[in-house]
Amino acid sequence: MSESPRTAEPVVTSGVRPWLRLLVAIARKQFTLLVRYPINTISQLFGLYVFFALIFFGGQAVGGAAFGESLAAIIVGFFLFTMTIVAYSGLAWDVTREAQWGTLEQLFMSPFGFGRVMAAKAAVNVCFSLLWGAVILLSMLVTTGQSLSVDLLTVVPLGVLTIASALGVGFAFAGLALVYKRIENLFQLIQFAFVALIAAPVDAVPALRLLPLAQGSALLREAMTQGTQLWQFSLLDLAVLTLTAAAYLAVGTYVFGRASRRARRLGVLGQY
Repeated sequence: MSESPRTAEPVVTSGVRPWLRLLVAIARKQFTLLVRYPINTISQLFGLYVFFALIFFGGQAVGGAAFGESLAAIIVGFFLFTMTIVAYSGLAWDVTREAQWGTLEQLFMSPFGFGRVMAAKAAVNVCFSLLWGAVILLSMLVTTGQSLSVDLLTVVPLGVLTIASALGVGFAFAGLALVYKRIENLFQLIQFAFVALIAAPVDAVPALRLLPLAQGSALLREAMTQGTQLWQFSLLDLAVLTLTAAAYLAVGTYVFGRASRRARRLGVLGQY
């Protein structure tokens, strides 16, 4: 009597453990890419440091003592800019690279679903952005001899909530990359906009606090330059930061969902 063919067991995707496995798998892939292409990784990190060094030494030569008064704020701003670029561009570039490698459709067939895979990628990108930010922050402090207050219980929550608004923008552009493919130049233009948002004068124009990064940048600057701790901020300041983070993240994921459905409808998902 012949045995009946064995059927594949369904993949369990609900619960904490499958989510952890997904996060670990994506983190391992990201780490492998960083290690496998060391020249690209080092040049990216070195490029960010050189960019800051040009600002620092150029500012000292031109601004003199006046530049020193704003140095702490510049370091905090560049620290936030580094984390933002890594988190924001990571999503959009992930979609572009997966399309180039021809593996984008495989992600859609994942038992977790494409949306949850991208959410896991976003979470991993935030973790990597904190790591990159820490490396750049340490190199800036060593170069300038400046000291800052780095209370992890304050800096990490503020940093994550601040990056979340940029992550929403990243989700939106990742969706555009699914449909329109080559939008790298637009990615770079948005990076310039991030610089303006990080330096936004929110005290003079309070409405600017509603823009991505602006509120978080102001709070992070106060925390790191004046030593203000998380519970010492007003509830209104923290509420504005949390609500803007949630709002931009929600809008970004909505745009990403609409764009992915449009890409499938147009049949351009696997094209590049």
